[in-house]
Amino acid sequence: MAAQARTEFASALSAIAKERGLDPAIVLDTIKQAILAAYRRDARERGEETEEIQLEANVDSQTGEARVLTWEEGKEDEKKDITPPGFGRIAAQTAKQVILQKIREAEKDSVLSQYETRIGSLVSGIVLRFDGPAVRVDIGRAEGIVPSNERIPSERLNINQRLTYLLKEIRETERGREIILSRSDPDLVKKLFAREVPEIGSGAVEVKVIAREAGSRTKIAVHSTQPGVDPVGSCVGQKGVRVQAVINELNGEKIDIIPWTENTADLIAAALAPADGIQVSLDEKNKEAKVKVGEDKLSLAIGKEGQNVRLAVKLTGWRIEIDGIPVEKTPTEETTQVVPADDQAAPVIEEALVEETPTPEPEQKEG
Repeated sequence: MAAQARTEFASALSAIAKERGLDPAIVLDTIKQAILAAYRRDARERGEETEEIQLEANVDSQTGEARVLTWEEGKEDEKKDITPPGFGRIAAQTAKQVILQKIREAEKDSVLSQYETRIGSLVSGIVLRFDGPAVRVDIGRAEGIVPSNERIPSERLNINQRLTYLLKEIRETERGREIILSRSDPDLVKKLFAREVPEIGSGAVEVKVIAREAGSRTKIAVHSTQPGVDPVGSCVGQKGVRVQAVINELNGEKIDIIPWTENTADLIAAALAPADGIQVSLDEKNKEAKVKVGEDKLSLAIGKEGQNVRLAVKLTGWRIEIDGIPVEKTPTEETTQVVPADDQAAPVIEEALVEETPTPEPEQKEG
């Protein structure tokens, strides 16, 4: 029996350790700690106090037999076996629970280590359930969470809905290490463009800076690293197919694509699109830009509730003040107007107007 027990325990421990990538010594040490905790709990139920005494658990790595030892202070070489009768069953159950828990932890760590290499990339996931304001998402071998601050405020999600997420980080939480996903991070837009635009993947086009108000509008400045490559055109795609794919993934979020330039004034003017005809003067010391735009384009430059200029500030890093300038009205057609030289001309004009006004005919009654 002893040989059989030795074979079963040692073989099982060895097989589990090898299959799950666990260190047998660490598993045994964890079992010892769990057995001590079980002994103290069992002793409290018997009315015994164990907090002040020295305790040690021994587990035979071959047979799995567990014993609890104690000793007086300074007499470690005089340890006594105080294993209660029948404690072997409790120790065996505890060992089994510890091994199963270690297996689960090892599997989770193995999966998380795989996802750690994918931080900053896109993952596809299905909405599993709502955890308060957060969302739990099935991303394949693991489950991720979208915290409330990583959600798009205006986006309504449904169970079993499939979406693309940015794998933002792996964070230590109250529930242990968790995969944090995002739908609101500006990098999500950047990665979506990298997926849709081959020129970004090849390095011919570079995303220099991005500003985003998730669910509403994004401004992205792009730059070409190769002569002859149009960065904006590459991102827009033929008939807008590329940018539309990104917009669809973001449920209709508006996207402004502008060319990057080292000229700050030109960058600010471009960042205020769709408004045009913009004049920019810079205060380099205070990093402030004063912008003048025609009054007919003022509302476009500022945007609804100031969003357009707010995003331009985020994109450029400059404080922007916008003033409207009067716009000369262009006549719809050419006209020649004779301005009277004195008051004598006034009756002539009035007379001409009277002559041109038709005299109403007398009203006829039915008869």
